[in-house]
Amino acid sequence: MREPTILATDLDGTFLGGNDAQRAELLDWIAQHRSEIVLIFVSGRGQAFMRALADTLPVRPDHCIGDVGTSVACGPEFGPLPALESWLDGKWPIDATARIEREMQRHPRLRPQALTGGRRRSYLFDDPVSANAAAEAMRALGFDALVSDNKYFDVLPAGVQKGPTLLRTLLALGLPTHRTLVAGDTLNDLSMFDTGLAGVAVGNREAALDTAIQNKRNVYRSPHPGAAGVHDALKRFHQLGDFHGFIAGHRLSQAAL
Repeated sequence: MREPTILATDLDGTFLGGNDAQRAELLDWIAQHRSEIVLIFVSGRGQAFMRALADTLPVRPDHCIGDVGTSVACGPEFGPLPALESWLDGKWPIDATARIEREMQRHPRLRPQALTGGRRRSYLFDDPVSANAAAEAMRALGFDALVSDNKYFDVLPAGVQKGPTLLRTLLALGLPTHRTLVAGDTLNDLSMFDTGLAGVAVGNREAALDTAIQNKRNVYRSPHPGAAGVHDALKRFHQLGDFHGFIAGHRLSQAAL
């Protein structure tokens, strides 16, 4: 029996991107191949949002990595994975929130996001200079700071983002990395492409992400937006069943553009 194909996908702008018809085509294809696909949402959104979304879609995710990689919920009941919980808790000191909020008072041009969960603190910004200064301050405190889509600012446990958490989740669940396709559109998806897993950056990707992945041989830079880009890459990846064939085929198609 062939191993399943794992789709680990960002939501906004990626799995949920494009128009209604493109989203419907992607969802229909996954539904037709449901027994062969493991669907993992990997999002900056919180677990509550993803659970609510799952109830509205014709296909439910099998697992959810939320809050930019700082929360994980798995299986039909979206329960915790003990190994992941221990790792994430160990990365987030008990005084982390207080220390971050105290420092962020020095950066008033960044505004707290209304709803955040997981082991993170999240803000919005309009001024890149202020965001970069805050990022330096956060790193000096021992946290990771992630700026994406020219407006989002996330303070995360050191070494914890979407990519590292996805790799640990795949390992904990016994899912094959060579059968995993990751998909994204902004800089907060870069860590997924940094894993070396086969990837697709959809056509509406952030310019800064496009620059960051130009030399990544594991990533297909799709011309198709959102769900259409995911659908195109997923069909080919699933059919080939081979990481190297998928990447080589996309290199040839890009060279022809």
